[in-house]
Amino acid sequence: MLDGKVGIVYGLANQHSLAWYITKALSDARARLIITYQNERFEAKLRKLTSSNLANHPLMLPCDVQDESQIETIYRQIGEDFGKLDFIVHSIAFAGREDLEGRFIDTSRDGFKMALEISAYSLIAVTRPAVPLMTAGGSVVTLSYLGSERVIPHYNVMGVAKAALESSVRYLAYDLGESGIRVNALSPGPVNTLSARGIKGFTNFLSYVRDNTPLRRNIEGSDVGNAALFLCSDLSRGITGETIFVDAGYHIKGY
Repeated sequence: MLDGKVGIVYGLANQHSLAWYITKALSDARARLIITYQNERFEAKLRKLTSSNLANHPLMLPCDVQDESQIETIYRQIGEDFGKLDFIVHSIAFAGREDLEGRFIDTSRDGFKMALEISAYSLIAVTRPAVPLMTAGGSVVTLSYLGSERVIPHYNVMGVAKAALESSVRYLAYDLGESGIRVNALSPGPVNTLSARGIKGFTNFLSYVRDNTPLRRNIEGSDVGNAALFLCSDLSRGITGETIFVDAGYHIKGY
């Protein structure tokens, strides 16, 4: 489905992350991939993971999304090595633990700013300099969550950040539509990832969701990977500005 296409994945941290399931699906579809890592602490582990599990070895590049110069360096390298870019996967979010454990009203000013910058503004930051490489159009995919529109206990400031992210998707879709670039979000249900385990009460919530979805199951990482593959492929060329739920139908219920 992606033979000959070039794409970049931001936010891969380990084999349990949603970004990994997406990376695996894209690689299996024969995409040529660029994978970013935050710092040297992640580099060796990710190189081992990708070399052992992906058919085509990706280009690995360091990137701190709070550093504009690093982002620009990445796209300069992509231009030199590939000459184009067809899709971006943005799987980046962060909030301080202290802002997820208590009440939302106690969110610090610095914590709020950090969560919004890393979780929402970073989508704009990694998309804007990519546009000149997407001369034939393309796709931008990010990851959100139901906490953007409903109160999920202990999700707190991350819910506000995801709301900003989804709004950014719509505005970017409007801006970039004339260039043939589509921008969409996936909103997965809870998956047992390392980052999810950092949310207080997550295990009990996972069981509750399983028992209350129309499909009577939790989603798997591969469900998210396949949905991302669809959005990165030409099969979704008529879809932009959307937030698509991959949650076994949980969001349609009123409780």
